[in-house]
Amino acid sequence: MTVSDSVIQTAEIIVPSSDIRDDLPFFMKTLGFRLEEIFPADNPAVAVLSGHGVRLRLDSRCANETPCPRLCLQADDPAAVANGEQIITAPNGMMIEIAQNNAPLRIPPTQHCYVVRRLVDEAPWVIGRAGMHYRDLIPDRLGGSIIASHIRIPDGGPVPDMVHYHTVGFQLIFCIVGWVDLVYEDQGPEFRLHAGDCVIQPPEIRHRVLFASDNIEVIEIGVPAEHVTTIDHEMTLPNGSKKLDRLFHGQRFIHHKKAEAKWHPWRIPGFVHRDTGILHATNGVANVQVARWHGGETRRASHDCDILFHFVMTGTMRLEVDGQEPSALSAGDAFVVPPGAAAAFCDCSEDLELIEVALPGAFKTDLHD
Repeated sequence: MTVSDSVIQTAEIIVPSSDIRDDLPFFMKTLGFRLEEIFPADNPAVAVLSGHGVRLRLDSRCANETPCPRLCLQADDPAAVANGEQIITAPNGMMIEIAQNNAPLRIPPTQHCYVVRRLVDEAPWVIGRAGMHYRDLIPDRLGGSIIASHIRIPDGGPVPDMVHYHTVGFQLIFCIVGWVDLVYEDQGPEFRLHAGDCVIQPPEIRHRVLFASDNIEVIEIGVPAEHVTTIDHEMTLPNGSKKLDRLFHGQRFIHHKKAEAKWHPWRIPGFVHRDTGILHATNGVANVQVARWHGGETRRASHDCDILFHFVMTGTMRLEVDGQEPSALSAGDAFVVPPGAAAAFCDCSEDLELIEVALPGAFKTDLHD
């Protein structure tokens, strides 16, 4: 059977890598390859490079599985190649993988559990994409359905970033310390994201991180946990157009500014909140609010959304969840309360402020005395 050029869209040589961070400088600086894709962002395991008529996939996940490079052929219709086999072996022993070209985004079902991640427990910081430091806030990723990262850049200045986009279902960037200059496709000139501000990065919107203050810190939420970052070598940002109502896969870019926000009573007594507008911008995919302790009585509350994530920006509190030991929390801590579990926020300090991310969208709350 002869396969026409129109069937296979991309061919990649899979090269085992013991450490992506060591291999990238060699292939890019010494050999002149350019980066096309990398994932996951917080601790890269796969990097795709191109150059000199060759496309390479550096893959640390197969470093111990095969002694020689493999070939990956990406086709619009994999069944039309090699009689539909997914893996075949050439006479010389080389393994060839037949994969789906531009495979659709898959979000694994959520594996619900109670999670508390405290900053004082000294979880490791890992150097990820563009030299940023990542701290994992949901270690088990709830079965791969979500990633929550605490990201910092210790030394301010220009960020070695390129125009890129993410194949995601939802992505939030929330600045908690310092500031960062960003630029987005069709959103006008670059702008500064200050502490307390946030943006959502709709699926596949091109963007770039330009400049950061010293010791900047942000919270990044991504759905699903493992998603591809693709470099766009053709687009220059800003791209000269401003289409604020443009939809990217059904979602609209939004820049929420703390300085312009209004506070309203929250769903939990004793708190006020500011809404970010993300619920509307994502057509109900996600809801992001900031809650602040206002004083008074608080009661136990449960929820029925798929994922409910919180991050403590300032202050202290004690988290009480049915069936769990109480947890004393402070700035830098994060937690996930599974659906149906009643929780109470107790002994709140006057400066307590929380980020709440609810997926999917607006959720119903039952209050319990």
